[in-house]
Amino acid sequence: CVFPPGALPDTSAPAASTTLSPKSLGPPPLGPVNPALRTESVRRTVEEPSEDCSVLADAVLIPLREALDACRPTVQKQVCDDIGRRLTVLGDTWAQGKLSAPVRKRMSLLVQELQQRHWDTADEIHRSLMVDHVNEVSQWLVGVKRLIAEMRNAPTVELAEPRDDETETLPDQE
Repeated sequence: CVFPPGALPDTSAPAASTTLSPKSLGPPPLGPVNPALRTESVRRTVEEPSEDCSVLADAVLIPLREALDACRPTVQKQVCDDIGRRLTVLGDTWAQGKLSAPVRKRMSLLVQELQQRHWDTADEIHRSLMVDHVNEVSQWLVGVKRLIAEMRNAPTVELAEPRDDETETLPDQE
């Protein structure tokens, strides 16, 4: 459309223009983790005192394997075997130095939460690991997730309390 000099276009009729009006795309996609939960998990991890993130593999793997052993009487053999294989992958990855310090630290926190039966907090840490470090944890974290679920559903799974040489938690700390 060409308008004579000084004439304004008729704005009551839709203009045949090459620019398209913005279309409504709907709400943004929802992420897998509530950002508030994820931010809090990450913030808590950062605020925790760290000894250069020198978390020992056994401080994480031994309690996880003990939890798996405690679940065996009530969980299908195939499920337990799969969790066990994934814990082996975690151990191998850790031994090869392929786990970053933040992942090692969060796994230590996750185990502490499991030992205190804080299932929801352990699950939040698991989700934050999956979101923030998916390439690093995807092969074994599914097993940890399943172990959390089985422990939550188990009648009473007793986990060994953290030992002084493994973690820096105070007795009766909850």
